[in-house]
Amino acid sequence: MIEVIPAIDLIDGKCVRLFRGDFSRRKVYARDPVQIAKGFESFGFKRLHVVDLDGARSGKIKNLAVLEKITTVTNLQIDFGGGVRSRLDVENILSAGASQVSLSSVIVKQKEEVFEWAEKYGKEKFLIGLDVRNEKIALDGWQKQTDIEVFSFLRGLIDAGFTEFFITDISKDGTLLGANHKLYEKVLQSFPRIKLIASGGVSCAEDVRKLARVGCSGVIVGKAIYEGLIKPEDLRCL
Repeated sequence: MIEVIPAIDLIDGKCVRLFRGDFSRRKVYARDPVQIAKGFESFGFKRLHVVDLDGARSGKIKNLAVLEKITTVTNLQIDFGGGVRSRLDVENILSAGASQVSLSSVIVKQKEEVFEWAEKYGKEKFLIGLDVRNEKIALDGWQKQTDIEVFSFLRGLIDAGFTEFFITDISKDGTLLGANHKLYEKVLQSFPRIKLIASGGVSCAEDVRKLARVGCSGVIVGKAIYEGLIKPEDLRCL
């Protein structure tokens, strides 16, 4: 069984979606993300993926107040990321009520520091996200492309004891063109013991079923829900 995790991406406190990570191609879906989160909970979802896109691009958390509001009015298990650069950021996110801190750029730029945070707070408090184009990692809200190959980098994190990851195929994200099932299958063939959450491109319930057959433990769904292509009630029983 696969867990469906709805997503809220934040810019200026609003719920938005980007097209392939392009900040100039954004669409605002709601001005009150707290109400969106409450709606997800009412449909029976247990988890929520929240990304501070302002923080991801600037390197400084900008939408912590939104997280605090959501955790005050819902019981959702939230992973929150975007702009995390320090132990204080981690403490602030956990104090605001998040269940996990999601890390992406910082795990590449400050890997040894992240390992120290994991020792202090527990590895289960961190959800490691790798954003990729053509199997190479991108950073800073997907704005900076690197030559770091995702499989070799992932191996190092697994060797360090991390077990849960989400991988976003940037070329698919926000396109509604379907998830990159082959990428996730390849990852799980190489690392069959990890918990892998797919992200990017999901357009219909069948995409979710395919990811379940591949072996993904979860899938992050955003635009397909906001555009009405997938009804939340259709996802609960997948």
